[in-house]
Amino acid sequence: MKPETAIIRIKNLRLRTYIGIKEDEIQNQQDVIINVIIHYCADKARNSDNLADALNYRTITKKIIALIENNRFLLLENLTNQTLEIASEHHWVEFASVEIDKPHALRFADSVSMELCYQKPAEQY
Repeated sequence: MKPETAIIRIKNLRLRTYIGIKEDEIQNQQDVIINVIIHYCADKARNSDNLADALNYRTITKKIIALIENNRFLLLENLTNQTLEIASEHHWVEFASVEIDKPHALRFADSVSMELCYQKPAEQY
């Protein structure tokens, strides 16, 4: 990791959505827990204290909330990928990771989770 890299962590964002393929999952919203990690070059923000020089995690979080609360998903893979697209859409983002937990999806497990990652090609740094 380069020294000018900043890491944003959105931890345990708890939302409700329609996720799954079973009838009760289609009919009832379920809890999901979202964790996002974003790496970006924060050279300007470190030295300016200017909001325009930083990646706005509030804006990213609002987009994720709107996606999850206003849609229905059959697959955790699709939900995770669409969330990752939001987390990685800004051209400053060098790396992003999204993990989404679906609590109580399996009888004897705390949760099932899906994690997907994005890595900007090296020539675009």
